[in-house]
Amino acid sequence: MITVYNTLTKRKEEFKPLVPMNVKMYMCGPTVYDYFHIGNGRSFVVSDIIRRYFEYKGFNVKFVMNLTDVDDKIIKKANEEKVETNKITQKYIDAFFEDIAKLKVKKADIYPKATEHIDEIIMMIKTLEEKGLAYNVNGNVFYNVKLFNGYGKLSGKNTEDLESGARIEINEAKKSPLDFALWKKAKEGEPYWESPWGNGRPGWHIECSAMSCKHLGETFDIHAGGNDLIFPHHENEIAQSEGANGKPFVNYWLHFGFLNINDEKMSKSLGNFFTARDILKVYSAEAIRLLFAQTHYGGPLNFSESLLQAAQKGLEKLENLRLKIVGELKEEDTNKEVTFDFDKFYNAFESAMDDDFNSPQAVAVVFDFIREANKAITENEKPGHKFYNGVKEFLTRTAEGVLGIINFSAIEETGASLENELIELLINLRTEAKLNKNYTMADKIRNELTNLGVALQDSKDKTTYKKIALT
Repeated sequence: MITVYNTLTKRKEEFKPLVPMNVKMYMCGPTVYDYFHIGNGRSFVVSDIIRRYFEYKGFNVKFVMNLTDVDDKIIKKANEEKVETNKITQKYIDAFFEDIAKLKVKKADIYPKATEHIDEIIMMIKTLEEKGLAYNVNGNVFYNVKLFNGYGKLSGKNTEDLESGARIEINEAKKSPLDFALWKKAKEGEPYWESPWGNGRPGWHIECSAMSCKHLGETFDIHAGGNDLIFPHHENEIAQSEGANGKPFVNYWLHFGFLNINDEKMSKSLGNFFTARDILKVYSAEAIRLLFAQTHYGGPLNFSESLLQAAQKGLEKLENLRLKIVGELKEEDTNKEVTFDFDKFYNAFESAMDDDFNSPQAVAVVFDFIREANKAITENEKPGHKFYNGVKEFLTRTAEGVLGIINFSAIEETGASLENELIELLINLRTEAKLNKNYTMADKIRNELTNLGVALQDSKDKTTYKKIALT
């Protein structure tokens, strides 16, 4: 049984999909006017881990992530660069796909664009207008928040408190400061579409309502996004969707905690604003994913160089075991039986992830497994392939398939990596040098490899290696 913390009900609940063993999940994607920052990266990675775990458990997941390609920020950027808005959006859509691929985030089933759903957006606004929930003021259409019973149920905010605390609105056309734009009248130099209210463009909130309902239905299982989207974005999505369709919009709302940089809020003014692209130039995707997985998705996460280095160091244990497995499975099978309780670790991993996707505990299980597997290798000289295949299967299903912090598949598809082939070549040259009593060359190869982070280990039969952290 999987339980999830539902922001809507403020408690953990058993996950019961609308259709057994099927999950319809919507994730708020990027507004494509810049490279996405590492805080967005966290949301993309943890939603990916959640999706992967559902698939691990045998669910059929339909995963939709929108691309907001018409927005005030996009228009501002286009005006600054003196180009058409589609030049801006295409550049950063391409960059988005490049960067999530580097982060090993699985592609969504559908990436709907706002500009390709204008008809659905207009239809939803017309429905809201017909139901008296929306009103037109000179080509600008607003949602009348006071007329939707239940506004604030996601965020826990009270409309009276919100209204009393609202700043004086410059736009006096609105009936209430809380009312928000569904359709914006076209301004000179801005992109626009024809509509019953005149030329204009959609508001941000209505885009997600129209796209999610189009591709997942009027009611679906999971809507996910960062904590910063709870209010007003997700609150407004509920008001629009339920107001138009007269049905519950989403059954489970999942929200991801904020990310701080060195214990401070990320901010361009503080000089600690980093894009995922920046971080990926220095650290591996596996290290970033491990760091994210070591904190529960709902809690705040501190992102620092020291924590990334610790994650990278932790991955060495995983990588060394992977290299051991790959190497031993190439050797002749000894057929030696080793007693090892694989089920204990599968059960512990699933118990952790079933409990509101508790990835920190799941990571702990993986590293407990690595320790026990290494212990079994040490205590049982030359374990057989059955043991090594069991270790590989566990790591492939959990560390690779769910957490995305190791990659056996690429090794199997392409053979040994060029890096590993070059290391093996140098080891062979060193062995040849020792046979020729050229110990100066043999020592030089060992020392140079050590300087590069590769430690050689000589035994009676052969020389092996492991990768070490450079200090």
